[in-house]
Amino acid sequence: MDQIHAMEAILFASGDPVTIDKLAEVLGLDREDVIDCGEHLSREYQKRKAGICLRRLEDSYQLCSQPEYADLIVKMMRHRKPPKLSQAALEVLAIVAYFQPVTRAYIEDVRGVDSSYSVSVLAERGLIETCGRLDVPGRPMLFRTTDTFLRVMNIEQLEDLPSLPEIVPEEGAEALKAAIEQKSESGEQLELTPDEPPVQAEEAT
Repeated sequence: MDQIHAMEAILFASGDPVTIDKLAEVLGLDREDVIDCGEHLSREYQKRKAGICLRRLEDSYQLCSQPEYADLIVKMMRHRKPPKLSQAALEVLAIVAYFQPVTRAYIEDVRGVDSSYSVSVLAERGLIETCGRLDVPGRPMLFRTTDTFLRVMNIEQLEDLPSLPEIVPEEGAEALKAAIEQKSESGEQLELTPDEPPVQAEEAT
């Protein structure tokens, strides 16, 4: 069996990111062999200037469209509006991105306001996810960013996020906003909505 193109078929059929460990299990390979297959497949796409590319997202691989075809893809799928985030949601996303894993209480301590609505919006959009519970009384849920966040930001790992000398929510939000604008050619964008969610909604449980 051609393991390289078997990996390609698995990624194409999945659509979502597939971890290296899962690929190794399915293909009967070592992790290093899976990485070698990924590098070979990536070079193959580059050599023939394919319309798709292989993206590594930390410990996973995913097939994506090439950034230069973003306009055509958006035109084809223009009925799908880009997800919009309020400034409040972007602040929460910045806190999670730079300090993860974090609890909702930590987010609210940093922001100084109840953030349950923004946390739920980000989770629904697939930008953050739960990743266990903190080992303290009450065992609150911990949140981290997802592979979707990496893909939207057009980065391979969290270390590629813009560095912040002094991190406060507003600076984190502005840094993420700037990075989103710089990566707009990726075709998978986030948009800031000009209006904040109602106070009642932000404070909802």
